[in-house]
Amino acid sequence: MRKTIVPTAELARQLPVWRVFDCRFDLMKPASGAQQYAESHIPGASFADLEKDLSAQKTGRNGRHPLPQLSAFTAWLGQQGLRSSDQVVCYDAGNGMMAARLWWMLRWAGHEAAAVLDGGFAKWQKEGRPVTTEAPDFRRTEYVSRESLQQTLPAARVEAELSRLFLLDARAPARYRGEQEPIDPVAGHIPGARNRFNMDNVLPDGSFKPAEQLRSEFQAILGEQKPGEVVHYCGSGVSACHNLLAMEVAGLHGGRLFAGSWSEWIAESSRPREP
Repeated sequence: MRKTIVPTAELARQLPVWRVFDCRFDLMKPASGAQQYAESHIPGASFADLEKDLSAQKTGRNGRHPLPQLSAFTAWLGQQGLRSSDQVVCYDAGNGMMAARLWWMLRWAGHEAAAVLDGGFAKWQKEGRPVTTEAPDFRRTEYVSRESLQQTLPAARVEAELSRLFLLDARAPARYRGEQEPIDPVAGHIPGARNRFNMDNVLPDGSFKPAEQLRSEFQAILGEQKPGEVVHYCGSGVSACHNLLAMEVAGLHGGRLFAGSWSEWIAESSRPREP
């Protein structure tokens, strides 16, 4: 059973037994992922759209990519024909940030056999592995969630316990410091949060750093803090999942997610901000 990352060679050996999901998405060009999937994808892969499949409707107060109700997500899994016994591998264009969102959500639904393709579609293509334009057709199932393997905190609880929480911000350092903000209307970060840019989890080719290196780098930030007490956030609850995945790879288990993240936090003007 694979629970974190999977090498391309291993996925190639396991096709078509393992279930594969294409999670390619561009925040600046939301329709591009579906277009890329239609043009070329890993054989047997189903498409998971960040905004249509992995997020709920936005209200203006619940963030840019709010989590759907668990029942809605499991209904979607059933529509994809997923079985609780299936090994799932998620991939995106390369570094795993979008794929990590589905990985986290599967674990949120209690699906333990979920992993991310190391190096993603970019590495798969570079190695000359097979691709197709054919979309698979799986028979629907009645997917039933199990006990959650990942925990999420609502904004109200983050606000109420702010002085006691260990928050880790996954955004780029310039966004964390409030020097620039290309997406959200307000710059800055939640008071007291530390910063771990999620792209520091990967090597230049988009594959994850070795587990020992990741463990050392995260422990330098955490200090004596227990991994299970860390609350991860980012701009909208996507790249934070990449840090959660990296910590799992490093053997640092149990971190929680503030799914609404910065985009939900700033929707209430009375919430404190830094700088």
